Amino acid sequence: MSAFLGDDFLLESDVASDLYHRVASDLPIIDFHCHLSPELMASDRRFRSITEVWLDGDHYKWRAMRANGVPERYCTGDASDWEKFEAWARTVPDTLRNPLYHWTHMELKRPFGIRALLSADTAREVFDRCNAKLVEPGFSTLGLLRTFGVAVVCTTDDPADTLEFHEQLAARTDLATRVYPTWRPDRALDTGDPERFNAWVVRLEAASERSVTTWTSFLGALEARHEAFHEHGCRASDHGLETLPVEPWTDAAVARAFDRLRRGRALDARDAAGLRSALLYHLAILDHQRGWVQQFHLGALRNTNTRLLRTLGPDTGFDSIGDFEMARPLARFLDRLDETNQLAKTILYNLNPRDNELFATMIGNFQDGSVPGKLQYGSAWWFLDQLDGMERQMNALSNMGLLSRFVGMVTDSRSFLSYSRHEYFRRLLCNLLGEDVRKGRLPDDREALARLVRNVCFANAQEYFYGGRELPS
Repeated sequence: MSAFLGDDFLLESDVASDLYHRVASDLPIIDFHCHLSPELMASDRRFRSITEVWLDGDHYKWRAMRANGVPERYCTGDASDWEKFEAWARTVPDTLRNPLYHWTHMELKRPFGIRALLSADTAREVFDRCNAKLVEPGFSTLGLLRTFGVAVVCTTDDPADTLEFHEQLAARTDLATRVYPTWRPDRALDTGDPERFNAWVVRLEAASERSVTTWTSFLGALEARHEAFHEHGCRASDHGLETLPVEPWTDAAVARAFDRLRRGRALDARDAAGLRSALLYHLAILDHQRGWVQQFHLGALRNTNTRLLRTLGPDTGFDSIGDFEMARPLARFLDRLDETNQLAKTILYNLNPRDNELFATMIGNFQDGSVPGKLQYGSAWWFLDQLDGMERQMNALSNMGLLSRFVGMVTDSRSFLSYSRHEYFRRLLCNLLGEDVRKGRLPDDREALARLVRNVCFANAQEYFYGGRELPS
């Protein structure tokens, strides 16, 4: 019987152990999609307690605590740091077989060096030991990135953001981690509430230093910000959508719809869909022109609990897997761009596991030989970001495409402790390969296996986003 969280955790063969410890474990990390705060990195923030760095903003843990009968006061409320930590510690023993049980103890082991199982009995000792570590030099935001071997972090940034914190980070000469913005124009596509949309357009005007009164000037302001992001080292966009908007439109109809929206008038469903479809198309063209990678996170059903949305706001743990139509919209969107040879490198992430093979086969429709792995089936995302989900994603990609060209894992996290997810992914990848060798499904060719592991865990992403060793300065 293997020891829990031992050196060979999740590694079930000698081949898997060799690949992980010899090849994967010390590779640098390129985290090309996350939600870390540029402001916290620019100030090299130190955390007041383990609660702040570990529990604040973590809707994964909040969902588990609520399911375990923990009152909201100990999740998002005004309880003290110790009270919140103790409530989480009491919950952890009840998360057996939930990925949180693995992640919790992996994150305590690294970087804190704590091997004790977290529970009500160990809560005080673990709390105090973590807090003592947090005052040490390697436990600031930038110190943690260095500890985890993170070479590149790509944050998630609104087009109206000033990017001032990215400028501060770029001016530093002592960074072990390069930090770049990622273009996330979801607010530009959020046309459902005219008041909210127009308030955001005011911010866009300020950031772009352009007046936005027409559809044409709106596109001009977005293009100006797109260029500014590029100058700040951005090489990727990202979109969080239920499904891709692909309604037919005419320029005249979209211009009229935008004019109504700017005058504070709500759009009917058809006009809203046409405007969003046109805008996403134009944004995709910009990505192609600048050689960016476009990412699409598809399928989340968000903010389902109206009462708690009103009380707590969005991104507090009330989202789930959706069952939206995917295949035809995806095919239409990608085909329209490919038809004029203006399809950028693209990563597609699905949230509903029923769509694994759909996404894995869809990317094959638009591979054109110009770039290895030009279309990517992205890593297991959100609710699928766990042992079963990661294995199923890699199996679908292996069966329908080329695992060897996969650009690998992302954290998709707001926590500076979430880099254990890269370790988790790397162990699972090595174990999949090791099991195939053990069963005679793959040859025991360590050189070929090591090359695949190295490429998937680091080198493919380095080449895909930055052309090998060439990184934006």
